[in-house]
Amino acid sequence: MLSILRRISMATNLTSLTSLSSRLMDSNYTFGGSQRLIDLARQLRLYRPPPHSDEEELEEQRIEENEGKVVSQLGFAESATPIVKDPQRFRPKRAAVLICLFEGEEGDLRVILTKRSTRVSTHSGEVSFPGGKAEEGDADDIETATREAKEEIGLEPSMVNVVTVLEPFLSKHLLRVVPVIGILSDKKAFNPIPNTAEVDAVFDAPLEMFLKDENRKSEEREWMGDKYLVHFFDYETDNNKYLIWGLTAGILIRAASVVYQRPPAFLEQKPNYRIPKVVDKDTIMP
Repeated sequence: MLSILRRISMATNLTSLTSLSSRLMDSNYTFGGSQRLIDLARQLRLYRPPPHSDEEELEEQRIEENEGKVVSQLGFAESATPIVKDPQRFRPKRAAVLICLFEGEEGDLRVILTKRSTRVSTHSGEVSFPGGKAEEGDADDIETATREAKEEIGLEPSMVNVVTVLEPFLSKHLLRVVPVIGILSDKKAFNPIPNTAEVDAVFDAPLEMFLKDENRKSEEREWMGDKYLVHFFDYETDNNKYLIWGLTAGILIRAASVVYQRPPAFLEQKPNYRIPKVVDKDTIMP
């Protein structure tokens, strides 16, 4: 039997993909841009989260029954996360982020990122995607991501061609984060307007850098006996230096792997976390 979290994860993706299919079938939904962007859109529209084998399901049950603990993967696909069957133990809140891709002047694929304001309460000063928590009026994860992008950096939803969604990720605050991939066909038409209450800077980086073993370091950490690697990418543009790490780096590695259809040139060493049976608002993953 599927775990509670996986059921929710699958339902979340099904809702987003159904909404996406409806948008793409809309006769008013058109796509412009270079041939490369058109081909990329066609490729990504065919993407579906990887299926899970019966062997994984059996292992999931074994962990649940024998250990009675929740296993999470911080910064990695939530779909691989075993969870106890009691739905009252774990009800993660929803969020969505926009992975907005465009073609750079040199023909490379680039992704829009932000540096969070130092005045916000969580992840202050860190690099992230435009995005945030779902609101009651949001129809789906796509609307959450595009609405937040407009609020944070002034990116109009009509300028972005949403082509697919990735499997959910878990943040260290146990927030379910759904990455939504969209393509900005006319970058010159976008003039960022950062919401200074939330964003200090808007910049872009080459997507492929998150598959290369360059300007990257990693740290080995441990959580309840499990060792894992946290990846850090150094990036400099317009005389500004940025450190991209944690959940943002994990999502970028996954997105780049899907777009370029190859794995990273370095060892990811994804973690398996064990969360205490009692999970409350103060529970934070390392």
